[in-house]
Amino acid sequence: MAQHESTYKPSNNFGKWMDERLPVARLVHDSFVDFPTPRNLNYLWTFGGILTFCLVAQLVTGIVLAMHYQPSADEAFNSVERIRRDVNFGWMIRNFHAVGASMFFIAVYVHIFRGLYYGSYKAPREILWILGVFIFLAMMATAFMGYALPWGQMSFWGVTVITNLFSSLDSIIPGLGTSIVQWLWGGYAVTGATLNRFFSLHYLLPFVIIGLVILHVWALHVVGQNNPTGVEPKTKADTVPMGPYAIAKDAVAMFAFLIPFAWFVFFLPDYLGHADNFTPANPLVTPPHIVPEWYFLPFYAILRAIPSKLGGVMAMFAAIAVLAFVPWLDRSRVRSTKYRPVYKWFFLLFVITCLALGYLGSKPADGIYVFWARIFTFYYFAHFILVMPFVGLLETPKKLPNSISESVLGKSGGGGGDTVPSGATASPEKR
Repeated sequence: MAQHESTYKPSNNFGKWMDERLPVARLVHDSFVDFPTPRNLNYLWTFGGILTFCLVAQLVTGIVLAMHYQPSADEAFNSVERIRRDVNFGWMIRNFHAVGASMFFIAVYVHIFRGLYYGSYKAPREILWILGVFIFLAMMATAFMGYALPWGQMSFWGVTVITNLFSSLDSIIPGLGTSIVQWLWGGYAVTGATLNRFFSLHYLLPFVIIGLVILHVWALHVVGQNNPTGVEPKTKADTVPMGPYAIAKDAVAMFAFLIPFAWFVFFLPDYLGHADNFTPANPLVTPPHIVPEWYFLPFYAILRAIPSKLGGVMAMFAAIAVLAFVPWLDRSRVRSTKYRPVYKWFFLLFVITCLALGYLGSKPADGIYVFWARIFTFYYFAHFILVMPFVGLLETPKKLPNSISESVLGKSGGGGGDTVPSGATASPEKR
């Protein structure tokens, strides 16, 4: 599917000259205009484009904010307030960047769950999926560094608690964890040196993300897109050109996504943050309940659910690392959960588990909250290690359609490429 013949034709002599020497226009045309796209993609597939918008928006606003931000313990908090009050449109740029981080993670979580539901990690898309996991890790690291920059109470103590977790590595190799912590801190405590390091890394890591995204898109265009049926395109009738069909669909979803985005930016910019972060950092006063940003809460709940410090750290990182092994853990004969009557219920339980862990991560680490965090942590790992392999081997999936066209148009549309116009639009398939 991805190895399609180029239809690009330069429209003038300059275009021909460039195409012979540096065919950038041909690459863009073949990758984003004429690229064959499965005709049955639903709106969950638009989040790839939404994530591209979020990444660009974070880069642009972040670069502008870096021009006014002062990475020092004495001035960081005040410089953020100065950006909001004194810089022209600084309030909007700062709100867009802060809210954009949350919207970025909302989009990436939808993107991940869509990939898990429709089996977008299965062969031949393993590298595509693993690159996505690396992007997710880089996003989490970038967001954590960025959370430190306002230098409020929750920023300071969040950095103190999370970075200090690396000291647990001392129980494996004596001195290793302490050395890592001191390197991250730039000394023996969280100070302005720590802030300076985090600012540098927060500025650097987005460019690493860009590189990973380029590889991710490259891998996508090599193996082609998955689709809700999990059936590979067989004829031209199964696909439509990306432009204008998929691009128009992405544009509709983008505008829908921008409505709640704008609502938070202009009316509730601080709703997704923590009230303690509007108090300057004070190393002598510990907040009664230290929590990270909402998008880290499920992993924070897993961390606290394990009674051992080292075990908690290992479980937290394993919760992310296990995603990279999903292509080999899932033993099902079909890709899409839509055709898996038993696994569909386990997947719903997995979604509930992730939401529950997010809620429990925001609560104090005592009593009933710890008990339920351990229950849901157990199922989180059991879903990957037990449910995916065994349910995939034991269940009998529903019959797959013969082609993508058949899934959209019924039996009459599945006979071959001549029965359906190549540019015909698709009706929503039954779910």
